Amino acid sequence: MAEKNSDIAPGWMAVSAGALQRADGRWLMHRRPPDKHHGGLWEFPGGKVEASEMPNECLARELAEELGITLRTEDLEPAGFAEEGMAEGRRALVILLYTARRWEGEPAALEGGEVGWFTPQEIAGLAKPPLDSLLAARLFRCGGEG
Repeated sequence: MAEKNSDIAPGWMAVSAGALQRADGRWLMHRRPPDKHHGGLWEFPGGKVEASEMPNECLARELAEELGITLRTEDLEPAGFAEEGMAEGRRALVILLYTARRWEGEPAALEGGEVGWFTPQEIAGLAKPPLDSLLAARLFRCGGEG
């Protein structure tokens, strides 16, 4: 059994997220199921890094589980990170964002919610959790449009 994320660092949690871009320039966003934390908001898909894995390995695993796609870790390009401190009894959170332009399979929301393909301008108008808003602003300001 994999060690829990809390075993990495007791005070904070690492999450890997993916910004997938199609050949037509659109980016994939995942809408969280309504019964989850940040339910109904759009995010870059991903999940918690386990103690036994590297962040890029985590993202490949999470995207296979959540979206049903296969990608190679060498096709993931580090794009940035965002963090928020501890609040209301919650651990601090660090999201590590990777971009990917190659994968196998057609992404689908296998664990609920929905997926959609958007332009950077459309993503700017989507309701997102605070850290995803920050990551999107940084990604698309830094030339991630094409």
